[in-house]
Amino acid sequence: MLDSTGSTQVQETLDALNAALEAGDAKGASALFATDSYWRDLVAVTWNLKTVEGPSGVQDMLAAQLPHTRPGGFAIQHGELPTQDGDVITTWVTFETALGRGWGLMRLKEGRIWTLLTTLQELKGFEEKKGMRRPMGAEHGAAKNRKSWSEQRADEAAQLGYSQQPYTVIIGGGQGGIALGARLRQLGVPTIVLDKHDRPGDQWRSRYKSLCLHDPIWYDHLPYIKFPDNWPVFTPKDKVGDWLEMYTKVMEINYWSRSEVTQAKYDPAAGTWQVQVNRDGTQVTLRPTQLVLATGMSGKANIPDFPGMERFAGTIQHSSQHRGPDDWTGKKVVVIGSNNSAHDICAALWEADADVTMVQRSSTHIVRSDSLMKIGLGALYSEEALASGMTTEKADMVFASLPYKIMHEFQIPLYDQMRERDAEFYAGLEKAGFDLDWGDDGSGLFMKYLRRGSGYYIDVGASQLIIDGEVKLVKGQLERFDETGVVLADGTHLDADLVVMATGYGSMNGWAADLINQDVADKVGKVWGLGSQTTKDPGPWEGEQRNMWKPTQQENLWFHGGNLHQSRHYSLYLALQLKARMEGLHTPVYGLQEVHHLS
Repeated sequence: MLDSTGSTQVQETLDALNAALEAGDAKGASALFATDSYWRDLVAVTWNLKTVEGPSGVQDMLAAQLPHTRPGGFAIQHGELPTQDGDVITTWVTFETALGRGWGLMRLKEGRIWTLLTTLQELKGFEEKKGMRRPMGAEHGAAKNRKSWSEQRADEAAQLGYSQQPYTVIIGGGQGGIALGARLRQLGVPTIVLDKHDRPGDQWRSRYKSLCLHDPIWYDHLPYIKFPDNWPVFTPKDKVGDWLEMYTKVMEINYWSRSEVTQAKYDPAAGTWQVQVNRDGTQVTLRPTQLVLATGMSGKANIPDFPGMERFAGTIQHSSQHRGPDDWTGKKVVVIGSNNSAHDICAALWEADADVTMVQRSSTHIVRSDSLMKIGLGALYSEEALASGMTTEKADMVFASLPYKIMHEFQIPLYDQMRERDAEFYAGLEKAGFDLDWGDDGSGLFMKYLRRGSGYYIDVGASQLIIDGEVKLVKGQLERFDETGVVLADGTHLDADLVVMATGYGSMNGWAADLINQDVADKVGKVWGLGSQTTKDPGPWEGEQRNMWKPTQQENLWFHGGNLHQSRHYSLYLALQLKARMEGLHTPVYGLQEVHHLS
């Protein structure tokens, strides 16, 4: 609850902010922010994904952007009331800019702005045709030679990429490319999504058969179409594939399957790309203005080159190549790695009566699925959250409103609760010799994911197999292969018919190196991570995910990906950036990503 004094304080703050912005007074606006404060802007003010810190950061950003984007009209969102928790007052806000309308969340502490999230939701004059603007569909009346919807779609498919060039090409047709393709379709941006598989969803169907989503359904909706109420909490991979295929058709995405990009090259004089595509055996050249790599943050397989691999008489597979356990019943299998894929693959092989050994090379964070759902996600993404009025859209905004700089402070207590709740479980793992960690600062899974995209397992059963000794555990570094198996640094030899390299994935700019060239990959630099100076996330501090969903140092090249939640939420901001550029709107970027690491 909030007393009238708190509501007055909120309104007075918004009035003062509006007055300063209207006057072009960057210093006056920044004075409303606390010494330790954060303004996270998603495209609305900065035409970037950017977090500025403290009054000086706010002043610098506004001094650069006020003349161009002119944010203002901040108001408490209609139908929402400010709330108070301790000394923090939280308010949903709406606002406008010169070119768009936005939505956000503001927190006040001790009378000053502590955190402010501003997000662009639509462009004035280029709004999506939804709600009151939805298209009629049926054209009532009579007209000679009128084409049906099906005929119009067939014409578009025949022309786009041939007689008509797309404005945007998205390379990669998984959930990221599909979500962005749907957003761009609704914004009227001619787009082609390219994927080498036979059908949408094959990226999931082709993985090991036990794969399923470890995130719960409330976290995983795609834009526009939510999963039905009877959809399972954890979706099996083939069911995900079928949903993506259905979604692609229903959302009318121009999706080219069996289409592999062989080369892309940027023409700076023309401001367009030349993309060479092998479309089902036919060579096609596309010339889009914008190129998006939606090839997946877990798409560029990291396959280490160990001595002796060529001598090994058995089979070596990366986890992305492993199709399942059916061929390995009664065989000896060594899985190199101890994160999500390694655990899933070990459990499935054990179920198929293979002799399985996991090689743990470094510590792993493990959290039990039910504890993660209850403690980590329950307040935002659950049936209980929905019943309390926490919609998916609100949940996304609440999550986005916590600046990365302080997010770990909110996560540490949650993982402390999980550690206490599952103390017996963790004791069992440690007794089995499993090397556990909770992140460099005890902040757990989400921060590990945001910082490095690896180093964790959401336990859905494999951990008990390790505790019980059903999946054998060996710790150490792989040194070499020989004819019959692998040899670790301490001399331990493990016989194997199959070695699965669950060794993770490299930076997404590796795709730029493969598809464009190494110079462009280096120009863009490392993709993903925050610059937290924790393990595998080197500094300096970035404040946002490196190069994701925002302009890069390579003109007209973008990266899109992440989990289903991120594909849903951030596809909006990337789509709006592309639409604004297509329409020739002024999009001055504040704080363009600097390059500190090449990969």
